[in-house]
Amino acid sequence: MPPPHESTILADFRDGVVTTLPAMAAATPFAFLLGALATDKGLSTLETGLMSALVFAGSAQFIVLDTWQSPAPWLLIGLVTFVVNFRHVFMSTSVLRHMGAFSPGARCISLFFLADENWAFAEARAAKGRLTAAYYAGLSGFFYLNWVASSVAGAYVGRLIRDPRAYGFDFAFIAIFIGLIVGFRSRPGFVVTVMASAGAATLVHLLQPGPLSIVAGAAAGILAAALAVDPAEATQ
Repeated sequence: MPPPHESTILADFRDGVVTTLPAMAAATPFAFLLGALATDKGLSTLETGLMSALVFAGSAQFIVLDTWQSPAPWLLIGLVTFVVNFRHVFMSTSVLRHMGAFSPGARCISLFFLADENWAFAEARAAKGRLTAAYYAGLSGFFYLNWVASSVAGAYVGRLIRDPRAYGFDFAFIAIFIGLIVGFRSRPGFVVTVMASAGAATLVHLLQPGPLSIVAGAAAGILAAALAVDPAEATQ
């Protein structure tokens, strides 16, 4: 029998893996498609894998590939990636509040693997109890490996899934995010925050389609939450 402490670590890690399985299933076909698009743009299989491993941000990767040409517009690519991923600043600030038990090194590593899905799952876990490094590792490790491996596989066979909508994969990804949002419904200011974020993102998208709608939605949601939530409730 493993010691109680070791047993708890393994249980937390297992819980994290199980929690993230639906998100992994929804992300896999899009990683395949990403790999296919990358090879179409002239990237090698190795370069495709390195992009997923080093960037690890599906939305930014898709948008960058959409603007990819030869020679690559490096300044534009960097700017687009920064704009699309700026929401990670807000997510990192949020989840760091719950990483008191993490070592400084573990916090830095954890933030590298931060994604929308494991951020939401980590916040949900922290709302019910203590967020541990083992649970976060379970959330992030397999999700990360699955994304990288699936995008590499997509460089070989992803062309078979040219249109995810034909298989309902696009809604699967949307459904995951709807589920993540609904998971916060008990938080103070939930309705106001969602309405403000959705409204701002939609308006900006209609006026100027592109990654700015993501930043606008995030900023509007944060502002709405700050105005709607009592500071005393926010610290609970």
